[in-house]
Amino acid sequence: MADPRTYGGDNADRSQDSSGRRLYNPYHDLQIPHRTLYDLPTSPEFLFQEESLAERRSWGENLTYYTGIGYLAGSASGAALGLRHALRSTEPGDTTKIRINRILNSCGQDGRRIGNRVGVIGLLYAGLESGMVAARDKDDWVNSVVAGLGTGALFKAANGPRSAAVAGAIGGLMVGAAVAGKQVMKRYVPI
Repeated sequence: MADPRTYGGDNADRSQDSSGRRLYNPYHDLQIPHRTLYDLPTSPEFLFQEESLAERRSWGENLTYYTGIGYLAGSASGAALGLRHALRSTEPGDTTKIRINRILNSCGQDGRRIGNRVGVIGLLYAGLESGMVAARDKDDWVNSVVAGLGTGALFKAANGPRSAAVAGAIGGLMVGAAVAGKQVMKRYVPI
């Protein structure tokens, strides 16, 4: 039978037994005050001082961000559109398995199609905006509006000059409205 003092019997001291041996306590030297665990900095930490001076994302970060957000939003809205199409095209004699298959196929097809289109629009916009910032050496609303104009025009350039001009105007107006809305939100909505 095992010694009850080794395994913490009734009469055994938790820190030391009668033979003078101390039991192992993994938390013995772990004396961390709880306040230091949650004393986190309020500003972002940077490895190099030059990085803290930048007020905007780099062109690569912008490219990744706008493309990813565009693809994600386009895929989600395309899947919702595909779900609507699939639910409208159900027939009374369809089994549950056929209906689920139709829903999955339609959501996947429309999600991919719209997600790819909006992702390409985000890619074009990020590239044009970063190019404008590099060319003008300023970061203001003009860069965003010109990038919106160029994105719309480039996206529909294959359909002809009239279609490209209309799409460019729509892109510029949409970005201009978004920039103006952002300024209004900053001014009148306390966040």
